[in-house]
Amino acid sequence: MAQKKRKKKQEETQLQKKSLKSLIMKAGIATVAVLTAIFFIFNKCGDENNDMQYYKFKKEGELTFTDSTQNLKIKINIEIAEDEYERQLGLMNRQSMEEMQGMLFIFPEERYQSFWMLNTLFSLDMLFINKQNKIVTIHKNTTPLSQQSYPSSKPSIYVLEVVAGFTDRHNIKEGDVIYWMGSKLQKPNL
Repeated sequence: MAQKKRKKKQEETQLQKKSLKSLIMKAGIATVAVLTAIFFIFNKCGDENNDMQYYKFKKEGELTFTDSTQNLKIKINIEIAEDEYERQLGLMNRQSMEEMQGMLFIFPEERYQSFWMLNTLFSLDMLFINKQNKIVTIHKNTTPLSQQSYPSSKPSIYVLEVVAGFTDRHNIKEGDVIYWMGSKLQKPNL
């Protein structure tokens, strides 16, 4: 008889454990579902018109291209990346850039530079420029969202990013010279 009571008590305990496991699983699934719903609501996932996560172009200067004999080629508006944070962010998380816009990266010293396209959503032409304002390297039609490295072939202190194909459309070549003026800077580079 004692053995029957023990067996019955064991069966009841096992049923309680199964019931508790089932309840915990259901609560876990419900929690995951609620958290997922909250995530989608607060992050507006699936909302293609959500512009909050993208940066927009902000004109901070103008840049002029000339050939080696100072003949004017073209003038564009630029955004300037002059501190470490701005240089790291670059053109990442932007949906596009217009033909007559560019981003000028200014480094504290002339040295070999290398860029990549991680989190950059559109193809670019990258121009590496030395301290004499002369274009020393051009990488055309870079690959978006890539970790491929695009290095300068010579030391540079500036890097200019423009939309892919810009250098071909405007006949910009290595050896051409840039001049720029920016509102963020103490003195113009003329």
